[in-house]
Amino acid sequence: MVKVSEFDKVFNEAQRQGRLSFYFTNRGEEACSVGSGAALRDDDWVWPQYRELGATFWRGYTIEEAANQCCHNELDATKGRQLPMHIGSPEKHLMYVKSNLGQQVPAANGAAYAMKLQRKGRCSITYFGEGCASEGDIPSALNIASVHGCPTIFFCRNNGYAISTHTDDQYKSDGIAPRGVAFGMPTIRVDGNDLLAVYAATRAARRIAVEEGKPALIEAMTYRIGAHSTSDDDSKYRRADSPEEGYDSERAYWDARSPIVRFGRFLEARGLWTAEEETALRKTERAASIKALNDAEKRAQPHVKHLFTDVLDEPPWMLRQQQADLKAHLAKYSEHYAEVTAEQIESM
Repeated sequence: MVKVSEFDKVFNEAQRQGRLSFYFTNRGEEACSVGSGAALRDDDWVWPQYRELGATFWRGYTIEEAANQCCHNELDATKGRQLPMHIGSPEKHLMYVKSNLGQQVPAANGAAYAMKLQRKGRCSITYFGEGCASEGDIPSALNIASVHGCPTIFFCRNNGYAISTHTDDQYKSDGIAPRGVAFGMPTIRVDGNDLLAVYAATRAARRIAVEEGKPALIEAMTYRIGAHSTSDDDSKYRRADSPEEGYDSERAYWDARSPIVRFGRFLEARGLWTAEEETALRKTERAASIKALNDAEKRAQPHVKHLFTDVLDEPPWMLRQQQADLKAHLAKYSEHYAEVTAEQIESM
């Protein structure tokens, strides 16, 4: 969770400095992704939304890989075609983050059903927010999973806000959990800021999915401390008043209930952790994130040929003509394209 927190700080600051085009933070929701990710097998498929950096790091995806993707350099697995933080790794059974809201949820059923047919005791987990739950893809996915017995874990992070809409304006029901019950699947509501509770809930959901052949829905009650993204001004819609007296704002109330703060205190009470150790850990993780950012920025951009690769096995004549035209253009006006090397132009 601390690794996620420090990576967030460094890369959110980098975006504000103009070094990145975009960024999503995970602040306040670290337990949801880390706790659920820790409860899975490494070969279970993960279909994330935006704030599953913790589950991604848990799988072994490195900060260097994340930095390369955010900086869109030659080592970026998405080859510069995706927004920053749209990360993934097929080798680690992590599907890439998608900008189209909700489409990962029904797709996760396909992976889950395939694993059901393979009978290897695996499942699929997919993440979405309570705002995303208003997309039509979600009830369709719940119904498909329930009818066909897909071993899918639907993990809803109810963080209080859609992009710019409070839950009070999003729905009138008691959260998202009743939707799981309506579609006939076991449903768990859990404190999303309690790391161990999230872990236990996900373990239980995974057992149901794998051993009973049923999908399960988890609604993790949490709070989005930061803005939706760096393109968002949350001061326009965030509630100002604290749910309880003694806090200056709603944000301050929830910041005091941060998963990192809570789990740190839990460990300290058992003599397993100290404030000094956390300070040292934060310094180490921040330094590692800064180094990863600086190193990623120094690398070359993806090869320009990737404007044309990975879509069609045999490109049609019009794409081959466009590639030839681009090569000729870059060769003729190379002084205006300093980032494109002569070697790249020649090898197009």
